[in-house]
Amino acid sequence: MNTKEITVTVNGEQLTETVETRMLLADFIRDHLNLTGTHLGCEHGVCGACTVLVDGKAARSCLMLAVQADGSSIDTVESLVKEDGTLHPLQQAFSDNHALQCGFCTPGFMMTLVDFLNENPNPNEHEIREAISGNLCRCTGYANIVKAVEQASQALAKQGE
Repeated sequence: MNTKEITVTVNGEQLTETVETRMLLADFIRDHLNLTGTHLGCEHGVCGACTVLVDGKAARSCLMLAVQADGSSIDTVESLVKEDGTLHPLQQAFSDNHALQCGFCTPGFMMTLVDFLNENPNPNEHEIREAISGNLCRCTGYANIVKAVEQASQALAKQGE
């Protein structure tokens, strides 16, 4: 077994761990760090359930090796809730707009959309649909997800005022 020591910052906490060189970032997050909000769906980068932020950009953790993240900052869906339990505006908007059902795809949508809203804080419907086109949901359809993103963008704009 070939291993390597990596240092990453996960949800604001710096960690140094020894990992197998062939271990996927998704498996490292779930199995070594016990952050099970990151889900594995297709394991081929198609469904988006495993999306996390790597250095602030959305990335499919099932397509990235943990050793490739060495020196990076990783944010998972667990990073969105504040310490006092207050939901991120995107999480609140998903709840308010019934934009989730089984919840399996939700963490991937959340992390994709956090990156998207950081880049495009006032998106139109077409831009939102384009942004979520790489994430698959088998339960809700996408209309309520689009409504949730519109609500979240407004809430985030008010926070920034």
